[in-house]
Amino acid sequence: MAGREIIQIHIGQAGVQLANACWELYCLEHAVKFDGTLYDPNQAEDSYSPFFALTGAGQVVPRVLMIDLEPTVIDEIRTGCYRKLFHPERLLTSKEDASNNFAKGMYGVGHEMVDLAMDRVRKLVEECGNMQGFLIFRAYGGGTGGGFGSMFLRNLENYFCKSSILEFVVFPSPKLSNIIVEPYNTVLSTHASTEYQDIAFILDNEAIYDILSTKLGNPRPMYSNVNRVIGQVVSNVTASLRFEGALNVDLSEYQTNLVPYRRIHYPIVAYAPFMPSKRLFHEQFSVASLTNSCFKPSHQLVKCDSDQGKYVSCCLLYRGDVVPVDVNNAVVNIKHTKNVQFVDWCPTGFKVGINYMPPIAVPGGDLARVTRAVTTLSNSTAIKFYWLKILKKYNVMLRKRAFVHHYVSEGMEEGEFLEAKENLRALILDYKEMES
Repeated sequence: MAGREIIQIHIGQAGVQLANACWELYCLEHAVKFDGTLYDPNQAEDSYSPFFALTGAGQVVPRVLMIDLEPTVIDEIRTGCYRKLFHPERLLTSKEDASNNFAKGMYGVGHEMVDLAMDRVRKLVEECGNMQGFLIFRAYGGGTGGGFGSMFLRNLENYFCKSSILEFVVFPSPKLSNIIVEPYNTVLSTHASTEYQDIAFILDNEAIYDILSTKLGNPRPMYSNVNRVIGQVVSNVTASLRFEGALNVDLSEYQTNLVPYRRIHYPIVAYAPFMPSKRLFHEQFSVASLTNSCFKPSHQLVKCDSDQGKYVSCCLLYRGDVVPVDVNNAVVNIKHTKNVQFVDWCPTGFKVGINYMPPIAVPGGDLARVTRAVTTLSNSTAIKFYWLKILKKYNVMLRKRAFVHHYVSEGMEEGEFLEAKENLRALILDYKEMES
């Protein structure tokens, strides 16, 4: 299993806050202490080597790069309990933020940071024996994640075109928006990124807030609660790269099985079980019930009704106490479910991964520790309804040319607003064509 390294890159406030949740969980899963030393120095390197490099001093260092144009969030990591874990040269900050402005991150202050960031990425890649790809975390609604992140992604694809680039992207929620210009940033970021990423998993704050309040009994969640839910999903997606299993899946297999055409690469993520500790002993977690849950909108990490669309392909990633026979039966059940419809030209539709390592829960977190779990990554045409909601808001603002001068003053041409709109409209049409 060694020699399948992955480099994680966290960009902007949302991306860096997600880093906290992800690496907290990885450290628990691989028995790594706060300072990067191992609880068991004789531990086999196979499990942690995709995410951590071992130094001569016996300390493990995460293969991670964090970038934010303003220093506040990364300064919290520099002074927090994991300050000795991360390599200080891989925490990059500037003095001025992107002011929630895509153009400022893409054409303004972001330009000064991109060469330094690419230099750090090259050093990380040179340390790898057989790098498998990049995982990028950012939000499309902000200036740094959207603007700088799109420019960085373009550079990354130019330099490392043979490596897989998978993104976990936080999209704004139409109901839970704290930035007025989020629709602009989101559509412009989608337009600037679509050609350069292999897969983008969409995550939506509104959907995760609903899960926390209705399923996990936390009516007033903070970002840390939201990020821990996302961290658990990311851990499941990458578990097969780190632990033994009956059917392990690597990054390139996700592309092969989920992306039928280059542009159709925005799968919907779902997870089960969402189980708080107080209900743990009153529920059963059969493989069939977990699998069925993942095809319900209430378990998806993005707000769109999957029953209204058709599935193109679906990866089922199981963890823990799971046997292939139960999985086969669960898949047969799903195929006969009325509301789970696949497109006519792809009748098989399923890719399965089984991993023996059960999920680990963060102590004091919302999720209880369970013996088995499943994550589904579904390429569904239902995602077009989400795009339509964003595009509607974008059009309302653009018709009035509201806030456009802030973008133009940073060096962006006004024509890019129309280009981005047409590109997203074309993407929605691409998804519609998949159904016919």
